Amino acid sequence: MTKLAVIAFGGNALLRAGQKGTINEQIENVTETCQSLINLIKTGYNVVIGHGNGPQVGNVMLQHEAGKQIFDIERQPLDFCVSETQGSIGYLIEQGLRNVLTIEKINRNVVTLVTQVVVDKNDPMFANPTKPVGPYYQEEEAREMMTKTGAKFNPDPKGNGWRKVVPSPRPLKVENIELIKQLADAGHLIVTVGGGGIPIIENEDGTTQGVEAVIDKDLASALTAVNIKADEFYILTDVPKVYINFKKPDEQALDVITVAQAKQHLADGQFTEGSMAPKVRAAIYFVEHGGEECIITEASQLGNPTCGTRIIK
Repeated sequence: MTKLAVIAFGGNALLRAGQKGTINEQIENVTETCQSLINLIKTGYNVVIGHGNGPQVGNVMLQHEAGKQIFDIERQPLDFCVSETQGSIGYLIEQGLRNVLTIEKINRNVVTLVTQVVVDKNDPMFANPTKPVGPYYQEEEAREMMTKTGAKFNPDPKGNGWRKVVPSPRPLKVENIELIKQLADAGHLIVTVGGGGIPIIENEDGTTQGVEAVIDKDLASALTAVNIKADEFYILTDVPKVYINFKKPDEQALDVITVAQAKQHLADGQFTEGSMAPKVRAAIYFVEHGGEECIITEASQLGNPTCGTRIIK
């Protein structure tokens, strides 16, 4: 029986630490990540891919800001910037995956859907921006931009600098989810909910409109996985497993944990926000809503039956 997997690409699938984000760097990175999917595809899996866009959407926002200051070109709102990066990153993933499939002589279609995701206009996150986007800044630079623009910046928990933070409301509904499932069940490889999806709210008359926010891509991918009844959900990151006491003398890699254990580790503060905590929450959501298991690991480990940290009921 053909299995269906949803795979959430981490930010390092396109842009890695210390890189400038050139097109060649991004193509090389995404092709390497796509290569890691081949073992799953060869064994007959149908695959749906979600992806992040934190660095890219931040850079697009900076480009809009520079355009306003230098050429008086009107700035576009954050939801529009998310749509831009959905298209551009989808293009890179499609190209990378198609090239890998061609080399492997595998005949599968790759389809990118620019996807809107409904959020609650009264979500409390709108009053408490927490989602980091864009590049890192020195504290002095960040405070200067906060004064000039009114934007909010927070220090990175890993000590890399300061980043702009924006609202991150909870995803409620993925638009065109039935079409996503139909395409995936038909054997097409789908790229969707890029950057967590374009955030929209529903008005009382049934119309929709975009809002200034960025949705967590792992949670949006988990919602997608639940709605299309995926058998497995993979969250790709830059470490092979989830750790407790991370980077401490008593650091411990987790192989298999239950939802209850994952919740306890979250309550104990083992996982930092903006890093592993959202991934673990997304894993919990998937398993609690009917999924068999969620695997958190790095891309190179895909296809290894003992890879990553597995979250089960």
